[in-house]
Amino acid sequence: MSDIHPVVKKSIALLALLTILFGTYSCKNKVKHKKNAVSTGFSYDDFIEKMETVMPAGDTAAPKKIRNATADMRYAYFQNDYNPIWLSHGYKADEAAERFLTELAEVKWDGLDPEQYGYTQLTKLKEKLGKKETTLDQAIAFDTSLTRCYLTVAKDLLIGRIVPKKVDSLWFHVNDSTWNAPMLLTDMQVKYNSLDEFKSTVPTYQLLRNEYKQLWTLSADSELRAAAVSLEGVKNLDSTAKANIAAIINKEASWITTEPNDSVSEWAQLLMAYQNYMGIKPTGKTDSTTMRYLTTSPDSLLPKIAANLERIRWMQKDFGNMYIIVNVPLMQLFFRQNGANSMHMRVVVGKPVRQTPSLYAVMSNVVLNPPWGVPSTILKQDVLPGIQKSGNEYMKKKGLKAYDQKGNLVNVSKINAKNYKRYAYKQAPGDDNSLGYVKFNLPNPWDIYLHDTPHREDFVKRDRALSSGCIRLQQPQEMAVFILSQIEKKEFTQGKLDTIISTHKTQWRVLSNKIPVHIAYLTAFEDTTGKHINFVRDVYHRDEKLISMLGAK
Repeated sequence: MSDIHPVVKKSIALLALLTILFGTYSCKNKVKHKKNAVSTGFSYDDFIEKMETVMPAGDTAAPKKIRNATADMRYAYFQNDYNPIWLSHGYKADEAAERFLTELAEVKWDGLDPEQYGYTQLTKLKEKLGKKETTLDQAIAFDTSLTRCYLTVAKDLLIGRIVPKKVDSLWFHVNDSTWNAPMLLTDMQVKYNSLDEFKSTVPTYQLLRNEYKQLWTLSADSELRAAAVSLEGVKNLDSTAKANIAAIINKEASWITTEPNDSVSEWAQLLMAYQNYMGIKPTGKTDSTTMRYLTTSPDSLLPKIAANLERIRWMQKDFGNMYIIVNVPLMQLFFRQNGANSMHMRVVVGKPVRQTPSLYAVMSNVVLNPPWGVPSTILKQDVLPGIQKSGNEYMKKKGLKAYDQKGNLVNVSKINAKNYKRYAYKQAPGDDNSLGYVKFNLPNPWDIYLHDTPHREDFVKRDRALSSGCIRLQQPQEMAVFILSQIEKKEFTQGKLDTIISTHKTQWRVLSNKIPVHIAYLTAFEDTTGKHINFVRDVYHRDEKLISMLGAK
């Protein structure tokens, strides 16, 4: 059995082992046949009697979470009264089996390898069915192998193949998807339950899937390859080289368009759009990095897409009709309602030494004129060294004051490396407050939130990984007005916000409509039109490990 795929091998080995262990299983314990069971063309009694011995019931309670495949198989067959799940008349694969095998072949577009689930071995088992010499054991081997495979691939599509913490210690999203695959199996001979049932409904997932298929197809395009080969080693671009570059871009990113412009040539527009697509600096020139991407086969990007499909599987299956998503490496925020962007803005995220984690939280309130309490990491790494170096001068420069546990002001001269943790360090509301004029609270154990900032100059920069972990917003006031007026339906205008800001007094606005916020690390993500995928710089260098593990499993 060394050449048999592990998923299939487990099912066949289980069949052999349990036949031995439970060969004397009492006929008195047989479950009655379903009254509406579909006739398979061979003896129910033979199949059921054998299945009762090789697949004893075990835990028959409906699984509320994913268990091991064997436990879920036992549950499915027990609920199905030990009838076949995938077989029809004369030991043949039924329509559900055929559809599942077709879908299994297409999970490659989900960044999963069908051979990881034993696709070829399953098709070989199917070929042995429906013949005079077909045995009951072969029929059972096919049925149980397909069942195990269905459960395995359903699990991988629903929550991912890799446990997130094995590759990303700062991934804290919780996948709250319902595990119903064992229950769905019992209906297969009445209704085929597609693998689509387990796939993310987040629009990004389908866009990534489409991009995977597109690039995989392009990797076999001989014209594209010829154009790429012709550019290798070229330094001075002539008309032929430019035509080949345009041909490559047109094939790989056919949606890119240009138009006459007095300040930027159409050639530069074409290159900049392609550079944005690839996630490289948009110079509008054929620099060495751009030429390397142009001459590299499209399938080199498939592992990156697969990694991001996996990350989305780690998240909630459905984001709902209203949510905010912050893509950390893209350094942008999208406020979405009913599939469209109500707001979109640049953000500043954590610097590489203080990375912003990936998490899910719910926005509960908006704070106007927020005070700032120094978090422990900044206290240790920034404030304490500042006090040790400049004392009260540092505290004045930063607008900070220290307080004891009773709220009394503490003289800075009394603070040292041994006692600094005893005190709270706060910055009063005002023009220089580190949180700016608006803060959006999303209660979470990591104290990550969205906020304004006095450092407006950072938003024009391409590299905006500059914060201590929290997320600074380009348009915080606009978002506060939008939430309070459009989502909360309050009479709240920019003028009213300006008046509140001028008081320098803190106000809390509790939201009756809680807003889901997804902070995610995705290095392939849709553009602002929501129609095309762009690749993103891997600013925290998290792709390599995930890609490696996906390939190794």
